[in-house]
Amino acid sequence: MATITTPSYLHIQRQRQHGRCSRASPNSVRFSARAVSSVPQAAAASAPAFLPVPFVPGADEPSPSGKPAIGAVPKTQRKEEKKLSFFQRAAAMALDAFEEGFVANVLERPHGLPSTADPAVQIAGNFAPVGETPPARELPVSGRIPPFINGVYARNGANPHFDPVAGHHLFDGDGMVHAVRIRNGAAESYACRFTETARLRQERALGRPMFPKAIGELHGHSGIARLALFYARAACGLVDPSHGTGVANAGLVYFNDRLLAMSEDDLPYQVRVTADGDLETVGRYDFDGQLGCAMIAHPKLDPATGELHALSYDVIKKPYLKYFYFAPDGTKSADVEIPLDQPTMIHDFAITENYVVVPDHQVVFKLQEMLRGGSPVVLDKEKTSRFGVLPKRATDSSEMVWVDVPDCFCFHLWNAWEEPETDEVVVIGSCMTPADSIFNESDDRLESVLTEIRLNTRTGESTRRAILPPSNQVNLEVGMVNRNLLGRKTRYAYLAVAEPWPKVSGFAKVDLATGELTKFEYGAGRFGGEPCFVPMDPSTAPPRGEDDGYILSFVHNERAGTSELLVVNAADMRLEATVQLPSRVPYGFHGTFITAGELSSQA
Repeated sequence: MATITTPSYLHIQRQRQHGRCSRASPNSVRFSARAVSSVPQAAAASAPAFLPVPFVPGADEPSPSGKPAIGAVPKTQRKEEKKLSFFQRAAAMALDAFEEGFVANVLERPHGLPSTADPAVQIAGNFAPVGETPPARELPVSGRIPPFINGVYARNGANPHFDPVAGHHLFDGDGMVHAVRIRNGAAESYACRFTETARLRQERALGRPMFPKAIGELHGHSGIARLALFYARAACGLVDPSHGTGVANAGLVYFNDRLLAMSEDDLPYQVRVTADGDLETVGRYDFDGQLGCAMIAHPKLDPATGELHALSYDVIKKPYLKYFYFAPDGTKSADVEIPLDQPTMIHDFAITENYVVVPDHQVVFKLQEMLRGGSPVVLDKEKTSRFGVLPKRATDSSEMVWVDVPDCFCFHLWNAWEEPETDEVVVIGSCMTPADSIFNESDDRLESVLTEIRLNTRTGESTRRAILPPSNQVNLEVGMVNRNLLGRKTRYAYLAVAEPWPKVSGFAKVDLATGELTKFEYGAGRFGGEPCFVPMDPSTAPPRGEDDGYILSFVHNERAGTSELLVVNAADMRLEATVQLPSRVPYGFHGTFITAGELSSQA
């Protein structure tokens, strides 16, 4: 199979900047604080493929038919304007003047934005946001949806409610969940809604973005100034960060009768799927007062025990890292504080039958870099990457065994398992280089190599190998294994083909033992996201193998401006059905499938 040659991320960004996403000058981009809304399908179909979809004035007003336009925010969900005292109004005016006069015009305008913080790059084309869509019924289906697929496919993503006023990174957007309800071979409904975080509710009430963007804004002296502005506004009662500042835009997990939307900067938010296929935010979920810290976006649900394992990291104060887990009824364990020398960006981890596997890699937080004009998220070349292997029932970090794996950075880990005969823990992940290229501009070509890493917990040594042969090497990111086998040895992984980076042109089924690669390509001008593997329901029929199931994935046709849900047989990688969606679905992050039985027991 031919190797796909991919231009660098920076090259793609420069093409966008100097092509359809060009702008008058590097320093001239300014954004107004207005809410975004999706474009009616006819307008989207005629828009250039790589331009941000424009705001449609009046999209939240009734259409000539008397029905709300697609993407409209229902009037019942609109927030009343925040009532301010005389002192607060005066303070707001003074702080706004400082922001516009000094921060925007003195600290930011004279300096061009890096591509990793440039909204014209980060939220262009189908990375651009859409408005909310209430449930659309009886979606057209081509082909046949297997009748055992009964439930809701839900996928999370970053979708900024307001246009950025300064720098913006793709990861900074407000969380939005897209959901398709499937039953008895029919696609009953599609809906998308913002997750109503405390942050979003306050910004809606104020009519503008007020919380700092963690990646796009918080770098250099302007980042320090925007942090100071935020704390000054909080001191004046203009904003309230005490209920969390997270965006809940990354992960989704169904646990303890709750669908939880997560980003690693906050507690999870519970989102309920209603009987008519709509989505509603129940609220920030602290597990009945047991969870008092942020939880990363990729907790691991053990299929054998029903326990949910999680990490929490802090970028300011020690302990920088903690591990804990929840029993199936939601009861939380005690924290295990894991000592680290410096705060580290830990987006994901892995579990085995008896252990958790924690990466401690080279991408770290150094807030002092902002004083030097740089980003606080940096690659520490002096640090040696390592993995920690900790018993799931550990009560103290002294039980952790650390194994060095030099020059390794895995943004995501797909699975891990134990091989007792060799005293090894096997970890499957995608090793990314340059390690910080997602956060910091780089001229180097980004590579994400599917890798087997072996950790010998007896000798403290490690080995690693690229799973694909050089002739088949391709960027593989976002995906999963059969969730019924998570933490146990698996043969297959289903991963997005992230080419041309950062887009996804298809997905691949990879034999982890042989390196055999089977691709499903979306076709010219069509791109998607994470493949979600839905295993065969054992109550319907005994599974015929690990790959007995189906893959669900959203796909967008950039030429036609339309979006679909594909249903692909995981065993033979053939398309079974296509569901036409009523509005554009932006490229997003992670999803899950919630069965009908789980939906019926929602809290």
